[in-house]
Amino acid sequence: MAVDHDRDIVSAPTELMKFETRHVPGALKLSQEMGWPYRQEDWEFAVAVGNGLVLERAGQVIGTAMSWNYGQAYATAGMIIVTGSAQGGGNGSRLFDGLLQATDGRNVLLNSTEEGLALYKRRGFNAWGTVIQHQGPLTVAVTQSTRDDIRQSTVSDLAAIQAFDERATGMPRPSMVAGLADAGSVLVIERAGRIAGYAIARRFGRGYVVGPVAAESAQDARLLILAQLATLHGQFVRIDVYAEHGLGDWLDSLGLARVGDVIAMVKGRQPICAGTARMYALANQSFG
Repeated sequence: MAVDHDRDIVSAPTELMKFETRHVPGALKLSQEMGWPYRQEDWEFAVAVGNGLVLERAGQVIGTAMSWNYGQAYATAGMIIVTGSAQGGGNGSRLFDGLLQATDGRNVLLNSTEEGLALYKRRGFNAWGTVIQHQGPLTVAVTQSTRDDIRQSTVSDLAAIQAFDERATGMPRPSMVAGLADAGSVLVIERAGRIAGYAIARRFGRGYVVGPVAAESAQDARLLILAQLATLHGQFVRIDVYAEHGLGDWLDSLGLARVGDVIAMVKGRQPICAGTARMYALANQSFG
């Protein structure tokens, strides 16, 4: 007698559990199903610096949801996926409600596609901005910067970079910034002996991502981005920027075309930047 294993899997009960390293291959398969260009290394990094939940059915990962806590007041959420065969049965809500519970009452930020807006609005999230994704092969020649205020960071700069990041985001993210710095190349702007901005370029997805980029002005953000791009000629590059800062047309002129956007949302209180420091480009739409 023939056995329909696929039907047995679909009818099996689902279990919500903590995301562990063993779930990475299944999570990678889900993101590939969605057409996301994540590599296994990208999932491993996200899991190492964050917390997550998976829905598992008959030993297979059918859903993921990740969060990253920043101090006692804030968290970001992302990498929320449910496989096609498990959609429409409440699995997405079950995952997301579990994730919100795990953030322990923190204010939660996320970036939503149009498809996710209804779910997030029902959970009390409100839109506050737009993140625009630019990417493409970097074929425009970018000249290496000769400015003496932009330099490669050193280990001794990390604490100052972390402090600047907190001013730019309004959230304490020392572990995230340390992990990103360790994974990529870090440039800083130094003025009068202090760090006045930083940018990280690292391997991600189809090539490289430039972000985070934090600075005290849009002009400084452009200088940092150009300095990173000068080392990435011929590579596939992605940069996700906040629409409010007006960098989109400039990135288009560099051959990094706008390919999509997401809605920045918050449940609770939005973090407040300190002084003139601002975050211009994200490390990842999920990390915030």
